[in-house]
Amino acid sequence: MYSTFFVSKSQCMTCDNVVLKKLGTLQGVFGAEMDRIEGRIIVNHTDEVTREQIGSLLDELGWKELIPDSNEIDYDEPSIWGCAL
Repeated sequence: MYSTFFVSKSQCMTCDNVVLKKLGTLQGVFGAEMDRIEGRIIVNHTDEVTREQIGSLLDELGWKELIPDSNEIDYDEPSIWGCAL
């Protein structure tokens, strides 16, 4: 099954890779892809892991899920720290 999460578009590529690697550690996740243009993460998984568990991990990693068709802002404010490599 596939679960789609709409997220902020302003994250950096290094952060993207960390999130994709962390998602891959969840039991039942086969893969994930990030669409930075549309601001979404699509996760391919079995019923061993729930959408809520995946969403919780994304939230822990700082990727707040946005509700489509709401008035939420697509872009976070830029961090003064940027990304440390």
